[in-house]
Amino acid sequence: MPSSFDYAIVRVVPRVERGEFINAGVIVFCLEHKFLGARVKIDEVRLKALWPQIQLDLVRRHLEAIPRVAAGDIAAGPIARLSLRERFHWLVSPRSTIIQVSPVHTGLCEERPEGVLDELSKRMLD
Repeated sequence: MPSSFDYAIVRVVPRVERGEFINAGVIVFCLEHKFLGARVKIDEVRLKALWPQIQLDLVRRHLEAIPRVAAGDIAAGPIARLSLRERFHWLVSPRSTIIQVSPVHTGLCEERPEGVLDELSKRMLD
């Protein structure tokens, strides 16, 4: 029986006023399988092309926090202690900062949600 899942793409928007962005991560949530996972990947060359003055270390730190919050890593702070659903909604909430997320999309998976995360990561981040 297929399971429904929700996902969003994490984007880096170096200069918010220009609206240009680079996909930098994927967040997948499947309540039925009690799964919340995220992957991030930074294309530093493309980011520098959009904004040569971008602070890559700062962007990297913020992006690397996303999978830790998704995994419920206590070191990620109080948000990581929330329930799966609450963490997902916090991760995908709209922002007007340099790190943004796409609208949430829905799908069905026949396999385990980790496979969906793998597939979406390859399709959206490579």
